[in-house]
Amino acid sequence: MTDSDNGHTRRRYVQLAAGAGIAGLAGCSGGGGGDSGGSGNGSTSETTTSSSGGGASATLEVQHWWTGGDGGDAIQSLFDGFKEKYPEVEVEQNPVSGGAGQNLKSVIKKRILNNNPPSSWQAWPGKNLLPYTEADKLVDIEESVWSHNDMKNAYMDGPMNAAKPDGNLVTVPLNIHRLNNLFYNPQVLSDAGVSIDDISTPSDLVDAMATVESETEAHGMVQATSGPWTTLQLWETVFLGEHGLDTYNTFIDGNGGDVETEAKDALSIVKQYREHWNDDSDSLSWTQANNEFISGNAAFFHNGDWAAGMYYGAEDFEYGTHWDHVAFPGTDGLYTLVMDSFPFPANNPSPEATKKFLRYVGSVDAQQRFNPKKGSIPPRTDVPKEPFNPFSQDQMDDFSNSDSQPPSIAHGLATSPETLTNLENATATFTSNWDVDATFSAYVSAFGN
Repeated sequence: MTDSDNGHTRRRYVQLAAGAGIAGLAGCSGGGGGDSGGSGNGSTSETTTSSSGGGASATLEVQHWWTGGDGGDAIQSLFDGFKEKYPEVEVEQNPVSGGAGQNLKSVIKKRILNNNPPSSWQAWPGKNLLPYTEADKLVDIEESVWSHNDMKNAYMDGPMNAAKPDGNLVTVPLNIHRLNNLFYNPQVLSDAGVSIDDISTPSDLVDAMATVESETEAHGMVQATSGPWTTLQLWETVFLGEHGLDTYNTFIDGNGGDVETEAKDALSIVKQYREHWNDDSDSLSWTQANNEFISGNAAFFHNGDWAAGMYYGAEDFEYGTHWDHVAFPGTDGLYTLVMDSFPFPANNPSPEATKKFLRYVGSVDAQQRFNPKKGSIPPRTDVPKEPFNPFSQDQMDDFSNSDSQPPSIAHGLATSPETLTNLENATATFTSNWDVDATFSAYVSAFGN
């Protein structure tokens, strides 16, 4: 995943003037270089934008929220590599910490609306960027950036589609975290007489958890519900695994009413899971829940692959022996994407330096430097696996062999910021009243329907 320090606390996008509202603000924010002469299809022409900037000698200002921990080490390694390749470019890192990334998003919103963007910034790709593209605040960089480093051939369809939320390539994905993981404790399953190979669907997992609890002292699953994102991501993964990619795509396209039975069924399965969670789920953070899994107090834990960073830091907790993972039941062949990227804003203060930076972000060298330290995998499929730990190497194999790479709902790729906020609010209510029908109605309404 992609947040600061611990990486994965609850992240809520501050709405960019509520979609259409930003477009109105953009229209009355005064003249300004790249904002005049926009293409009208969600991106501003590169020619217009380049003429507004300061050229190759201008300082490259990049904002991000990786201010410590694995993220801080990873981004510094990337900038070290960039400086080696482009020593003539003056770089100003301008990180914004806190708020699980929300503080940075608030800063960027204000700067974009004031026609004073940084050169680039850390952003979730996909539909998360629609408020910017709809307001002509991002530039089509297919020729200036994506035609370099063989990027088009090295990126699979899922990450490339996320880079073009409106049909134009406007950002460069740097990393991938996988969401549809099911982590399990092999010893607990062995003690319970449960085989991971016998769990084919999310609904099968209910019986497996019940068996674990009847045969051992462990919980079936450990879960944290102190924030809504963990339950929203669990629901989307259950939904995908139980009812398939086509049904999932129908929902994220805003047609939830067409898959009412399936969406409610997935909510009901999550509600059944609740019977096998730790009793204190509503007071735990995801890291505290993960510690319970590490301690052997649960058979299963669902989260993104960022959870494995804690496993590698735990004493006497070996991959393949004390912990292992499979694709969440029913999602074999799928690799649900959680990503960060760096877009090219209109009215760019350093267009030539920014092109160099984004070309570098999309290169083998940058992604080989950044991702092993971050605990993520590269979106390029030609990055050598040697620097990565065995778990990440397995994830890289799963990614390159995947049939499809669907975007995550809970982590912004599959939904606009406004829709995601609405879904989180509905999920927060769900974890207090467990009302399937009311939650489904709120989910449909989240898309403005």
